[in-house]
Amino acid sequence: MSKVAHYLQEHVQGEVMTAADARRYFSTDGSIFTVTPSVIVYPRVESDIRKVARFTWQLAERGRAIPITARGAGTDQSGGALGSGIMLVFPAHLHRIIEFDGKSGTVVVEPGINYGKLQQTLLTHDRFLPPFPASIEYSTIGGAIGNNAGGEKSVKYGTTVDYVNSLRVVLANGEVIETKRLSKRELNKKLGLSTLEGEIYRSLDKLIEDNHALLDRLKLQTTKNAAGYALADVKLKDGSFDLTPLFVGSQGTLGIVTQATLQTEEHNPSSTLVVAYFDDLQQASVAVEELRKLPELPSAIEMVDDNLLKMVDTINPNLLKGVVKKPFPKVTLLIEFDESERQQKKLTKKTLKILDKHASDMEVELEPLKQEQLWRIRHASAAVVAHSQGGKKALPIIEDGLVPPEKFHEYVKAVYALFDKYHLPVAMWGHAGDAHLHMQPFLDLGQVGDRQVAQKLIDEYYNLVISLGGSISGEHNDGRLRGPYLEKLYGAEIYQLFQKVKQIFDPHNTLNPGVKVNVTLSDTKPLLRTTYSMDHLYDHLPRS
Repeated sequence: MSKVAHYLQEHVQGEVMTAADARRYFSTDGSIFTVTPSVIVYPRVESDIRKVARFTWQLAERGRAIPITARGAGTDQSGGALGSGIMLVFPAHLHRIIEFDGKSGTVVVEPGINYGKLQQTLLTHDRFLPPFPASIEYSTIGGAIGNNAGGEKSVKYGTTVDYVNSLRVVLANGEVIETKRLSKRELNKKLGLSTLEGEIYRSLDKLIEDNHALLDRLKLQTTKNAAGYALADVKLKDGSFDLTPLFVGSQGTLGIVTQATLQTEEHNPSSTLVVAYFDDLQQASVAVEELRKLPELPSAIEMVDDNLLKMVDTINPNLLKGVVKKPFPKVTLLIEFDESERQQKKLTKKTLKILDKHASDMEVELEPLKQEQLWRIRHASAAVVAHSQGGKKALPIIEDGLVPPEKFHEYVKAVYALFDKYHLPVAMWGHAGDAHLHMQPFLDLGQVGDRQVAQKLIDEYYNLVISLGGSISGEHNDGRLRGPYLEKLYGAEIYQLFQKVKQIFDPHNTLNPGVKVNVTLSDTKPLLRTTYSMDHLYDHLPRS
């Protein structure tokens, strides 16, 4: 063990490891990058995290900075769960439900709790967390908060930030703070504190007051956005102030979340699923626009294209046997309603009128088991994500972009053209209701030519999304993959604000450095893996 590891083991209740196999295991996440940590810490209590943060702060004050990276299940596809210093691994011990209020629907949890287990517990009380990601069965709540995760229900319910009421956070120097929306009077008290917390409130309040015009430009014309820091949502026009939206989606770069109070929604187990088949992309796009104008948004408007269905049919021909007919439709939409039974009937009737004008065929299903069969159309993307072609794997490098809904058709066509340019097979799926797509090219990172193609695709794809007025990240966040494009997305002035936010919270740059801000393409190129695999996830069957 190193001196750092020995010191930490003496002072924390949790376990400390430096074994080569452990460090190797934590050197990858769901992304294409690899960074090997020097020390692994499994914190048992909040004070363990405080001690680690205080220790690294004191070292940094003496000129020796050791990074801290907080990690859940390692599903992050942007490289945000990687670090070269101390890795804090939460699922081992900090995985409890601390409190649940059945009347208000709020639940207090630790960040290492498995999202799926929490969801199952909530469902027994007729509640649920709507913005669950596709990785719900194997990801953590802490990861969802760090990335501001979303999923198939986000078109109606929004993303994680909409469900976080308050947080307990360990700051870079080991102080613990609690976030919530503060009144003007409460804010004034914070501004008078002589601690790092007080300095953060003072500096951040001044930064916001000095840059109102710039903050207005943070709001993109997309339905959701996980890129950058949500600085515009901190101080509202009424003078109230809340650090919570800043920490949500910050990927551990501003503080380490140790506890979260979440708001849940009532769950209706009876839903209506409409599956619509289209022979024309334009008609599908028009149908989505009209569906978005319904009196109440569907709880899901998901899509797959014919390329995905054909690829799945080749990889695993029995997966969709009897579920979707050949020849496969150009686009398939899955539209779900979860309101009251009466409302579902009304909205379904209006939906069928829309689809009657645009779709080649459609079906309505109320029976849960048959609905589950139809949802396999959308979830079949997992077969593509997990597939290998020799050394070629589906790489999570040019996905998670979304554009203004009215530009959805233009976006899809441009992505097809990009794949065609590099003679790559394309399979597309995603959240059509949010004009939010996922697609993963098959490339071999062990081949120099494929690595070069990957870099070109990354650059051209994110520039394309930006040119359409979109966001480079809808739910998977920036990390190391998309961080280099934040300045191009928002402009130099706003990017400088992000850098100042990082400096305010983390003056010694110990909290997950190289993630989100102050990261360039030249920084990330040496971190590329030579082979890509999802070894962490094979117990669970990766979903996307």
